[in-house]
Amino acid sequence: MKNFTEVVIFVLKGFTDKMELQIILFFLFLAIYLFTMVGNLGLVLLVIADTRLHNPMYYFLSVLSSVDACFSSVILPNLLVDFISKNKVITFLGCAAQMFLAVTFGSTECFLLAAMAYDRYVAIYNPLLYSVTMSPRVYVSLIIASYIGGILNASVHTVATFSLSFCNSNEIKHFFCDIPPLLTISCSDTYINQILLFYFVGSIEIITILIVLVSYGFILLAILRVNSAEGRRKVFSTCGSHLTGVSIYHGTILFMYVRPSSSYALDHDMIVSIFYTIVIPMLNPIIYSLRNKDVKEATKRLWENLVYQ
Repeated sequence: MKNFTEVVIFVLKGFTDKMELQIILFFLFLAIYLFTMVGNLGLVLLVIADTRLHNPMYYFLSVLSSVDACFSSVILPNLLVDFISKNKVITFLGCAAQMFLAVTFGSTECFLLAAMAYDRYVAIYNPLLYSVTMSPRVYVSLIIASYIGGILNASVHTVATFSLSFCNSNEIKHFFCDIPPLLTISCSDTYINQILLFYFVGSIEIITILIVLVSYGFILLAILRVNSAEGRRKVFSTCGSHLTGVSIYHGTILFMYVRPSSSYALDHDMIVSIFYTIVIPMLNPIIYSLRNKDVKEATKRLWENLVYQ
């Protein structure tokens, strides 16, 4: 058996070999990347700058935005370079680093979305005790735990994947170093890797989705106790954006990773991967700001201060 270190570079095949289409895709994804960075980093700066947004809900939102900005930065800059380069290569260590960071930020986002659902439950179900229950010690611990969970999950999959032998091919039929396309080109037995992928991702999905469902079950009970239509509308407006983000993100993750390896279709998987690595980080600032009155008012105040200064 050849040692896996004999493969020193991988070739990312990407979307297409047609140069004309690659130029079009370059400008399209460049626009998406710029929009993603402006939207997410802008939301982080807005939370920092406006003292009225200094509460756990917006701290979680700013952390989510920073994770999305990092997630996109792991994928898109390398993809943009590949669009205008003839040699679409990535080193062995570069591929391992990209996988580790992508899985870290992707997993961290799952945990953060669950923590945000719990935060909304505390705020709506028992608002009088919100500041006590969701103290700095609690929300900082939840944020740190989300990152630790993401790092541990990424470490397991990265070590397991890059302990395999790659002696048949070094061409990855994908636009970044994701786990399924790497397993398909390995000449080792990948059964253990597939089991790890299915059960680790499946467990994370089950736990985080259950937290979201239970939290929103209690939130629904709280909504039914609200007498005024205006109060119910405000609660639905606050929680609707979070549920939208959760549904889109978890739906794509479940489709990508929690299924038998025999059902992998790399061409279709690339399209799905675009959603959770590129489209969702771009949409999250829109989802969480357009339906949030506090964020819109904070943006307006910041804009007025910049104009009149």
